[in-house]
Amino acid sequence: MIIGVPKEIKTAENRIALVPAGAEALGAAGHTVLVEQGAGMGSGFADDLYKAVGATIVPDVNDVWAQADMIIKVKEPIEPEWPRMRQGQVVFTYYHFAASEELTRACMDSGSIGIAYETVELDSGELPLLTPMSEVAGRMAIQEGAKYLERFYGGRGILLGGVPGVVPAEVVILGGGVVGTNAAKMAAGLGAHVTVLDLSLDRLRYLSDVMPANVDLVYSNRHNILEQIQKADMLVGAVLLVGAKAPNLVTREDLKRMQKGAVIVDVAVDQGGCVETIKPTTHEEPTYIIDDVVHYAVANMPGGVPRTSTLALTNATFPYALTLANKGWREACKADRSLLLGLNVIEGKCVYPGVAEAFGIELTDPAGML
Repeated sequence: MIIGVPKEIKTAENRIALVPAGAEALGAAGHTVLVEQGAGMGSGFADDLYKAVGATIVPDVNDVWAQADMIIKVKEPIEPEWPRMRQGQVVFTYYHFAASEELTRACMDSGSIGIAYETVELDSGELPLLTPMSEVAGRMAIQEGAKYLERFYGGRGILLGGVPGVVPAEVVILGGGVVGTNAAKMAAGLGAHVTVLDLSLDRLRYLSDVMPANVDLVYSNRHNILEQIQKADMLVGAVLLVGAKAPNLVTREDLKRMQKGAVIVDVAVDQGGCVETIKPTTHEEPTYIIDDVVHYAVANMPGGVPRTSTLALTNATFPYALTLANKGWREACKADRSLLLGLNVIEGKCVYPGVAEAFGIELTDPAGML
């Protein structure tokens, strides 16, 4: 199989979907790897490193897309890339289709096979290809939120951990999954007082066993959310509905209850966000202010630490990419239910329930298309 690795062109996205070690392993398995010139530079992987393991460096991105049977990416194809997708081509990447009908329709119109990292799911319910970036994003949420709490950026002028004689910041986290857990660890480690809200009592019991004393666990309902956001210096949105749009848990009207200069970091922005007023931002212009509340909503947060993120991501994605290359997408998905769940779009058909429901698209059973 010919595997193509184009350079990411989303704003300030420096990750790459395949490291040299992965290219070497694919080559050893008999596959051809095409890497767009300069694609790995943002993550610290020069073209020479790919050449040294047998990959071909291709100057023109159009040639990468045109020749590849399977494209491996990090972020969803953006508008300039849509015409490059073609009938029968596998594109293996993060999509977050439920947040964009335009992207969904473009992928369906292309006739490509869209396998989404974020919906590959193990029998245990774990999302193995989402987990590493959720870990990074959860930790970055606190790192970034702490910065924007500074008065210079419009924040309340509060140090997250306080100092002796001065109380620390109040950090409220909506969701106790991978993002929320990592955010709580970071915030607690910096000395903040942290409250995590979640719907799962089992999850709250687990977090109670592993979190330090400065983390409180609260059952998530409308009353408790409103109570907590009133005292929050930083609010972290960490809610995930697999393959579906995130629910709006904080409305525009609710912002009036929040303190002036509070900071919202909505990690769920990729899936539409769990705060009504959230909209995607970029690393160049990461924040905006509504009702005196700072909103941070960078849709590719891990792209800000591309070396760490690339290594963490490819550790998880490479075994699946190798399986797809070795077996072809049909046989690979027949043999592995987790990959089957990764299928979102197949040759013009929508095959993932959350995406079909989000846009009123007819749902097709993927098993019937293998």
